[in-house]
Amino acid sequence: MDNAIQLSPDKIKVLVHQQYDSPDHLSPATVPANPLDLFRQWFTSAQGTVHEPEAMALSTASADGIPSTRIVLLKEADNRGFVFYTNYNSRKSREMNSNPHASLAFYWREDHRQVRVVGTVEKVSREESEAYFRSRPLGSRIGAWASNQSAAITEGELDQQINQIKERFGVKDGDEAADIPLPDYWGGWRVIPK
Repeated sequence: MDNAIQLSPDKIKVLVHQQYDSPDHLSPATVPANPLDLFRQWFTSAQGTVHEPEAMALSTASADGIPSTRIVLLKEADNRGFVFYTNYNSRKSREMNSNPHASLAFYWREDHRQVRVVGTVEKVSREESEAYFRSRPLGSRIGAWASNQSAAITEGELDQQINQIKERFGVKDGDEAADIPLPDYWGGWRVIPK
């Protein structure tokens, strides 16, 4: 697409957009009664064609209604809802604590599909968070302790914190089996569709 955008010092203007020809023709007669069944079909179909089909945009809003969107990773979806994990001190968690509503959007460009989920939120059980946390690679478990998500840090501060956490829990290089417990301020959220 030659000349698809026009740039000037104060503006970006998109002149041309790819047109999509979706193979799906959705109607009440062609989709399952349970939307999760269609999500499951599409999510399964996206495996191998979409890079990170589990990536989803999470939108939350402050108590004052100011929206915020970021990308998180889906870890589980069932009839109870869509689950992701994060630091409970992060901006998204603070917003969900004060305004327990959220939306998700999956965009699978390669498959010409998107899925929107809107609903309420709840924390998953400590047991579910513990089970998922233990399945994470060592670096991710250490990172949950070392990173104060949504907070600015200085140059080298994260490396210092990682080294302190390794020392605190006696982690030696190459020790993937190190016992790093689940922090109290880290766990899962479930978006329950309406």
